[in-house]
Amino acid sequence: MSWQRDALVTIEKLRAKLQQVEYEQKEPIAVVGMGCRYPRGVSDPGTFWRLIDEGIDAVTEVPSERWDVDALYDPDPNALGKMTTRSGGFLTGIDRFDSGFFGISPREAVSMDPQQRLLLETSWETLEHAGIAAERLVGSSTGVFVGLSYQEYGTLAGGLERLDGYVGTGTTASVASGRISYVLGLQGPSMTVDTACSSSLVTVHLACQSLRQGECSLAMAGGVTLMLTPGPFVEFSRLRGLAADGRCKPFSANADGTTWSEGCGMVVLERLSDARRNGHSVLAVIRGSAVNQDGRSNGLSAPNGPSQEAVIRSALAQAGVKPSAVGYVECHGTGTVLGDPIEVQALGSVLSEGREADRPVIIGSVKSNLGHTQAAAGVASLIKVVLSLQHGRIPKNLHFEAPNPHIAWDELPVKVASEA
Repeated sequence: MSWQRDALVTIEKLRAKLQQVEYEQKEPIAVVGMGCRYPRGVSDPGTFWRLIDEGIDAVTEVPSERWDVDALYDPDPNALGKMTTRSGGFLTGIDRFDSGFFGISPREAVSMDPQQRLLLETSWETLEHAGIAAERLVGSSTGVFVGLSYQEYGTLAGGLERLDGYVGTGTTASVASGRISYVLGLQGPSMTVDTACSSSLVTVHLACQSLRQGECSLAMAGGVTLMLTPGPFVEFSRLRGLAADGRCKPFSANADGTTWSEGCGMVVLERLSDARRNGHSVLAVIRGSAVNQDGRSNGLSAPNGPSQEAVIRSALAQAGVKPSAVGYVECHGTGTVLGDPIEVQALGSVLSEGREADRPVIIGSVKSNLGHTQAAAGVASLIKVVLSLQHGRIPKNLHFEAPNPHIAWDELPVKVASEA
């Protein structure tokens, strides 16, 4: 009967629509462009690859133009107002900015947090790397997702008489992403995220979700960190969390803490089907991502192993990837006494499922090169992995002389990339 045929057609249409919705929710996201500024002269993906491929240590003594390290250094972690290391990772030229290029007056530029300036420059370079002309994005639904934690520039502004009408917008976190959207004329979602060390990876996760849900057609995601005062070093010295020699030594027996560094990284993301249709170069594919929280652990800043296992399982499930298929993991890997063993244990517990004993997961951390770039750390790891895929080579993990005895290496299917 005709009504039965009509009903069957309707059911088939609904089934097809549901399948399409399910596909869109899981559609892979393409990385089509990357831009970055990191210590030791890293100014683009090419110089970034050269640094990690040649095993260069980007950490140096605190530059004299930042602050007087001789006056601030004290190896005693109980010394008030002092820092227990003389080293970190620092960008040069953060006082330089071509304001006219972005249509910003010199007066306004002076009141802008250098982090906002760096984000503008890096975002523009990221679009160039993707082969996308910025003027073609005006009025588009392109989204901007930025990770940012420090807001120190406002503390340097001086008294109330220093407020000139630009300090507010120049130092407000929300404007860090909003200014990119404004300057480029983008009308998609625009937000600044602060989840501490995970900030720039959370922005990538949010951007992928936004793309799959159709909120934006293109997305830029990443993060930035500049340290304009010695406060982060002094504060973490009290917690006994800084490496004395200023080097992150992930997974190593002589790991004694992290070191703070600066940087900025951005990626351009697009639905894989759109990237292919638009003729954009697909540098890598993000199949899945997940976010959770540690909940209650043995301290506010202490990691939680079961929560780490849960988020890994969730990301694998979202991606439709079996644990045994993972060949490499770019780790958080801060080189802290507590964090590394918990992270490796969580990875080993999840990725051992169905894995052959003779095929361990290779692990590494770009923090062994750069130090911990904080809100820009996650995107640095992502860019490293994309570059490794492009070059077919996993760079050597630095400062790994002897394995951390608190990690059950014999029981876990993991191996540090002690050589390229």
